[in-house]
Amino acid sequence: MRYQSLKFKIMRKSGCIRKLFVFLQPVIFMLFILGSVILTVIPTDSFAQGNLLIMPRRVIFEGAKKSADLIVANTGTDTAKYVVTIVQMRMKSDGSFEQITTPDSGQFFADKYIRYFPRTVSLAPNESQTVKMQLIKADKLNPGEYRSHIYFRSVPKVTPLGEEVKPLDTNQLFVRLVPVFGITIPVIIHVGETSAKVTLSDLELLKVNDTTTRIKMRCNRTGNISVYGDITVDYISPQGKVLHMANAKGVAIYTPNTYRYFECNLDKVPGADVHKGKILVTYISQSELKTSKLGEAELLLH
Repeated sequence: MRYQSLKFKIMRKSGCIRKLFVFLQPVIFMLFILGSVILTVIPTDSFAQGNLLIMPRRVIFEGAKKSADLIVANTGTDTAKYVVTIVQMRMKSDGSFEQITTPDSGQFFADKYIRYFPRTVSLAPNESQTVKMQLIKADKLNPGEYRSHIYFRSVPKVTPLGEEVKPLDTNQLFVRLVPVFGITIPVIIHVGETSAKVTLSDLELLKVNDTTTRIKMRCNRTGNISVYGDITVDYISPQGKVLHMANAKGVAIYTPNTYRYFECNLDKVPGADVHKGKILVTYISQSELKTSKLGEAELLLH
């Protein structure tokens, strides 16, 4: 979420200062890229935030694929406008993101090789539109992975002068926040021979409170491309009975990161005793071409 307009009104009885407006533009991104949404169950092929729905939730150019379509839909009750741009993002070891301008060592941006249109989208309630993307200059790319993020930023409605909400007490500070929602969708290019492997390590159960237990792990990536998929957590009793305890969709490790830490809450399941038996964690890929097991690990309980 970005708070784009922060208005302060200061009224003084002395009449020396009638009105003072200060506008600040801090940037705070709300990100669900490929793999940033933890413990949020969303459709496999779509991504939503606020009143904006986008399908699919990632674009991957590989093999003979040279073009792609993004379906952008307004699920709200008011007309909405979105500006479409390209931004560069870095994934941190905890899975969060920050915007950057210079690639890290081993990271390659995709923006120079992507063409997209339109650059603005206006949608009436329940209306949708297609944003077309095209791969260009692919013959100039060296083998590896290239990644940028396409950013859909909502344009807030501007309140005409004279229609602002008036403070009841003109001697008090008046603050008006205008939230601006945005979604970033990763755009990835794979060139040449690509591969990736994942191992799961450092599994640990954490007691958050009397009713909540979390599992913590380290996801380790090797290879020359990013990985993304779903993490499932199952309890296996000493008798071999399997009980499902958690499912986290869209967990990613982006290049050039070689690892990230991940945590999720475990459901309270009748019959699951976290003091005996074992926990099985499985990382399943979400590749558009095929689904496969990326990694697996067990935690013995005692």
